[in-house]
Amino acid sequence: MTKVKIFSDGSARGNPDGPGGYGAIIQFVDSKGELHEKELSEGFEQTSNNRMELLGAIVALENLNRPCEVDLYSDSSYLVKAFNEHWIESWIRNGWKTSSKDPVKNQDLWERLLKAVEPHTVHFHWVKGHNGHPENERCDKLATAAADSQFEKINGKYDAKCAEAHFHH
Repeated sequence: MTKVKIFSDGSARGNPDGPGGYGAIIQFVDSKGELHEKELSEGFEQTSNNRMELLGAIVALENLNRPCEVDLYSDSSYLVKAFNEHWIESWIRNGWKTSSKDPVKNQDLWERLLKAVEPHTVHFHWVKGHNGHPENERCDKLATAAADSQFEKINGKYDAKCAEAHFHH
């Protein structure tokens, strides 16, 4: 099984209802031992940081074209804890309600992430933001550039207008 590292980060530019963007990097080593990378970045009109963190992970996983063993690194404890501390199973058992019976936020993205995870073996790792993996820092730059680039609409979403940000259709 192919081993893949995914680094993801999100940005809502410090505003919970501000313009948002995600950045993700997929790394894998091919059969010749050569390292390959794919960068993904996209901006959205208005959203929360947590939604961007989830989207970064989702889109990276959705871009894998065969089942892989994945190490996914994120500085979002919200994303990592939901899997490692089994929040999702309890949310599903409770009808997508939290233990306080409040609706789970971002249910649409959690359901999409569960579907994206399904074909793979995924290990979620938390890294300290702005002091963790250099790849995670690159993702933060991609996400921030995407969030800041609310100029040209592409398919209802926004193209990142930055040399470092690469939008893939």
